[in-house]
Amino acid sequence: MRMRVGILGAGAIGFGMAAFLAQGGHEPVLWSPSGRRTATLAQGAALVAQGEVQGDCVVDVAADCAQAVRDAQVVVLALPAYGHKAALEAAAPHLRADQTVIISSHLSLGALYLSRLMADRGAACPLIVAWGTTLLTASQPGPSEVQVSSVRDRVDATTLPYARLDEGLALCKALFGDRFAARDGLLAIALSNLNPQNHLGIALLNLTRMERAETWVQCQNVTPAVGRIIEALDAERLAIAAALGLRVKTVREHFSQSFHVPQADVSTMNQEMFLHGHRGQGPKTSESRYVLEDVPYGLVPMARLGRMAGCPAHLHEAGIALISAAYGRDFTSANELLPALGLSSQTSLAALSTLAHTGYGH
Repeated sequence: MRMRVGILGAGAIGFGMAAFLAQGGHEPVLWSPSGRRTATLAQGAALVAQGEVQGDCVVDVAADCAQAVRDAQVVVLALPAYGHKAALEAAAPHLRADQTVIISSHLSLGALYLSRLMADRGAACPLIVAWGTTLLTASQPGPSEVQVSSVRDRVDATTLPYARLDEGLALCKALFGDRFAARDGLLAIALSNLNPQNHLGIALLNLTRMERAETWVQCQNVTPAVGRIIEALDAERLAIAAALGLRVKTVREHFSQSFHVPQADVSTMNQEMFLHGHRGQGPKTSESRYVLEDVPYGLVPMARLGRMAGCPAHLHEAGIALISAAYGRDFTSANELLPALGLSSQTSLAALSTLAHTGYGH
């Protein structure tokens, strides 16, 4: 069945998803909060996709969030996490119970925040699907171009409420293919997003490259030292999951499933990716989402969850402190979503777990 899909966000991931959906016979609609990223497409230019998704397509561009949401059966949030709160607040007044919202990728319990926005309105909440990572990796060579580096074989997913998991997975399969692995609620998804830990290791040990705006191939520079830090961070994440009785994939499984290389240590897998032609560049600026998104919206919630579970993530906490010192900012207070959730220091892990399965207003 052909579906109209409103995509909130017009960066590389939004462009890549639009091309993927158009290729599959669906009707994507792009909305850029600033309007700048869709200006060329709004003038009638075709979206040109290369790499793992190829072809030209003309996609609709929404003038505002209401237009992107109003006629869509599915709404996809495809923005960095620091844009989630504003985008969810813009979308919530226009969402209906018969729609589905996909958060790609889910960080900092953003699905709970949307649930609370709908409950505060006294409105029935749409089905929310939370992904542990993005469908694909991509870059934007130009204002109407997208280079898709990879399409993932497996994407962790769950729903809010959890009782509608089968329905949410069926819809994802219809839109994006049979590539979704069910996880046990939002806490499992919070523990399944590996970008924050991976990007911390990469950014911390390549920070001067970022500051100097150097051109460097990311996977080539995941050296043994970087790989060991990523695997040590991964061990902390897996320990928190075990303390909560949750099964999540390992970082080695993640790289293998995302980039189609045999499992080995993280550095070896990245060097194999380089040999296979992966030439995705690392950030050319210190003002990168690797830090500005992943530290406050990925590492900070992970560290707090570790404390709640009685399994402190000391290396995560040290990484947050080191990056904060390097940037001269306190990234522990840079997260807009956590304070807006209405959770307090007295919220128990049991209460949070219940919310993560049912949402607000249930």
